[in-house]
Amino acid sequence: MTYLILKYLHIIGAAVLLGTGAGIAFFMLLAHRTGNPATIAATARIVVVADFLFTASAVILQPVTGWLLAREVGYSLSEGWILLSLVLYVVTGIFWLPVVWIQMRMRDLAAAAADHRGPLPASYHRLFWTWFAFGFPAFGAVLAIFWLMIARPPISF
Repeated sequence: MTYLILKYLHIIGAAVLLGTGAGIAFFMLLAHRTGNPATIAATARIVVVADFLFTASAVILQPVTGWLLAREVGYSLSEGWILLSLVLYVVTGIFWLPVVWIQMRMRDLAAAAADHRGPLPASYHRLFWTWFAFGFPAFGAVLAIFWLMIARPPISF
């Protein structure tokens, strides 16, 4: 029963990471495409809250449930597929942490532009393209982790 509960929590956490990440990217991209600072600011406010509530919670839950699962099943953390998934998890974090700050900054820049009824500043656009670019390696790493968790391929280092 412990195994099933841990596996359930681990899968829910993974789904939250993937789903929240995809949802945030979708909504931010659509808001950006409007070019409307008020729309972007409102969307970014919600996205930042979602990142702190859902993504951050899952980020904490995943390694805890993963470690407990490995211990429960008897997997060594030095198994290749587990090590590679941990490396990819760190890669995801390296790209996700700046993205949270970028989203907060984009929110603030868009809100200021909306308050002054002006255009989005160049700094907003630079941040957007950085945010956009950082999403690819982070999202790709999460997809790869999903594959590693499902396939558990024999990998040796």
